[in-house]
Amino acid sequence: MTRSARFLAPWLALAAAFALAPEVFSSPTALTMESVMGVMIIFALSYNMLLGQTGLLSFGHAVYYGLGGFVAIHAMNAVVRGKLGVPVAVIPLVGGLAGLAFGVLFGAVSTKRAGLVFSMISLGIGELVSSSSFILRTFFGGEEGITTNRAKLAPVFGLKFGPQIEVYWLIAIWCFLCVAAMYALTRTPFGRLCNAVRDNPERVQYIGYSAQRIRFIAFSFAAFFAGIAGGLAAINFEIMNAQELGAQQSAVVLLMTYIGGVGYFIGPILGAVIVTFLQINLSDLSNAWQLYFGLMFIAVVSFAPGGAAGLLMRHFEAARSGAFLRLGPAYAKVAPGLAAALIGAIALIELSNRELTMARAEGSAMSLFGFALDASSLAPWAGALVLMASGAAATRLLWGAVDDAWSAVNKGLRARGRA
Repeated sequence: MTRSARFLAPWLALAAAFALAPEVFSSPTALTMESVMGVMIIFALSYNMLLGQTGLLSFGHAVYYGLGGFVAIHAMNAVVRGKLGVPVAVIPLVGGLAGLAFGVLFGAVSTKRAGLVFSMISLGIGELVSSSSFILRTFFGGEEGITTNRAKLAPVFGLKFGPQIEVYWLIAIWCFLCVAAMYALTRTPFGRLCNAVRDNPERVQYIGYSAQRIRFIAFSFAAFFAGIAGGLAAINFEIMNAQELGAQQSAVVLLMTYIGGVGYFIGPILGAVIVTFLQINLSDLSNAWQLYFGLMFIAVVSFAPGGAAGLLMRHFEAARSGAFLRLGPAYAKVAPGLAAALIGAIALIELSNRELTMARAEGSAMSLFGFALDASSLAPWAGALVLMASGAAATRLLWGAVDDAWSAVNKGLRARGRA
């Protein structure tokens, strides 16, 4: 019973999160954000099948997301024109099959090699498809894209998926099914072979399996689930354009996966939620929001390679061992300096953004953290620089306490493991 409960608990928690999210956050903006999060969870997990599971760093994964979305939106328009009784609930499967078809086509070429060669081929394919989107206007619709109307398709149990809440439930159900399917795939012998190809492809060849064939199958599965995400995006937004399959979208899914943590199945889920939330809300607060994403990515890669999931799992293990209380005093010592350094860095970024990009149009006066500042005067710059430098120096000076606390925690964990 304990083993069954341990297996069911995460899935019940995920189902409860999907069920409670629209009840707790029910505003139109929140519903839209939750719908986008569901789509991005599938997209990020599909990318992690390549990066985290098989060790393939792709710079063009948005191709299968975008092409799946375009095929899905053309299928919706064809259903509307032909007055066919196809419900909108099955359209994501059309996107998935389209992603699979293109994954087989492009994967046959790109998975012949791994490592840097694979990454460069994926980048080339991505740029090829992205540039073709402005040439093949009949299919891609040029700069304007292709639009549709999901409410004109056949209803399901009386639901025509016009209101956003109905679309959210459709995305939530598909997201839950895809998460379960991708997790199940990681537990199969094929999933273990993908991990073996990631860690030691020569040994996989030695025991009689083709590393290239395993990469190709994993690539095809990843393209299939990316196509499902693209189909759900087509339903949610009722439009697809060239940006959905370009380099920027591929960079976003890479960002989500790394920030969440490529070494954990839950990592891309956390990354999709974090990045989507910040993407929607930061853009309303600052014009330099993309710079913050870049700095966050650099910080995660440099200081927390396990991502958000890695940090959570480390603290969870510390809490289970009873050693978590040792970390509290150490964190309390470095928290003021770290907060000061972050505030100073944010102030410098916003002052630079105001002075260099917006001062001529809107003037140098600005408000930051509730204070009125003038970006053209020296005082705000000096204050922000002093705050960042002093906070960084204090953090560096006191960080030894955090290292000592974690050394004690890790020592306790190792002793508990031996016992």
